[in-house]
Order: sequence, then C-alpha cells, then structure tokens
Amino acid sequence: MTITAFRSIDSSRNFVEKKMIVDFSALPDSSRVWIYQADREFSEAEMPVVKKRLNDFVEKWTSHSKEVKAGFDIRYNRFIIIALDESHVPAGGCSIDSSMHTIQAIEKDFQNPLTNRMNFAFKENGVVKTAGRTEFESLTSAGKIDSATIVFNNLVSLKSELASQWEIPLHQSWHKQLFPVRN
Repeated sequence: MTITAFRSIDSSRNFVEKKMIVDFSALPDSSRVWIYQADREFSEAEMPVVKKRLNDFVEKWTSHSKEVKAGFDIRYNRFIIIALDESHVPAGGCSIDSSMHTIQAIEKDFQNPLTNRMNFAFKENGVVKTAGRTEFESLTSAGKIDSATIVFNNLVSLKSELASQWEIPLHQSWHKQLFPVRN
C-alpha cells in the first residue's frame, strides 16, 4: 500500500501527519474516477516511471487549497485510473486541470496518446487492443467485433462502476449506439 504523510498544523498548533495518497483498493466505492486509455501498453521499462509520475502528482494534488484523498491504478499496462474520495474534498476545476496536465505530460513524454476519445479498447482472445473509430467500425462490419466482444467503457465515473460497467459486452455498452454489430 502506498501512503504518503503530509504535515499540517492542528488547532493547537501541533504538527499532525495526514495520509492523503492511499492504495487504490482502499478508496471507497463512491470515489470519483477518471480513466485514461493509452493507445499501446506501457513497456516494462516505462511502467516504473509512469507510476512515479502519478505518485508524485497524487501526493501533491489539492483542490481548493486542500489536500485530496486520492490514489491511482494502472490496469493492463494501458489504462491509468485516477480516483478521488470526494467525501473528503470534492474535485474542483483547477484540480481536474492539474490532473490533465500530468496525463498530458505522460502522453507527450512516452509518445503514447492517453486523451484520444476516438480510440476504442476491446478484448480479442483475452488481449486488450485499441482501434480508431474507422477501424473499429470496419471490424464490427466484418463481424470480427460482435455484440459479445468485451469493450471498455471509459465513461464510468465512480470506483464502484469499475467492477460492473467498465469491461462489458458491446451489446451492454454505449458503443452499440455508434456501431451496428452482428450477434
């Protein structure tokens, strides 16, 4: 578990340590999440650097000048998931912007787009793949992606939704509205 202590002064003017970055699994299910999907997997050499960058960001992340209780997870070496316990401190516009700056810096430094919402992730024989909109549409038209294909719904907004609404069959996802599929 990754926990970083922050020092602050309590009402009696004593230094108090506050633990604000927490292991992703320890955050409540009501935590807000942001999912960033990479076009490719981060390599084994890249992963420690990406994790350090995210840890450094979350460790210093604030909203309305208050430290937030947050964590992150990287799944399939491709999806960066940042979670924020808004029962502690809610996200503000500037705090969300600062997280985007971190994601954009990772995107640029590793030449691995994370903010392209026109790329879609799906599983093929258990392997996560991505395709641009045109390619995804071609794959559905050819029947290589069908209604049972597992797709990633990166629009989930709560940690609780990750388990039941993130990796789902295409026929249960918003994807079905854009792409007619065969059964």
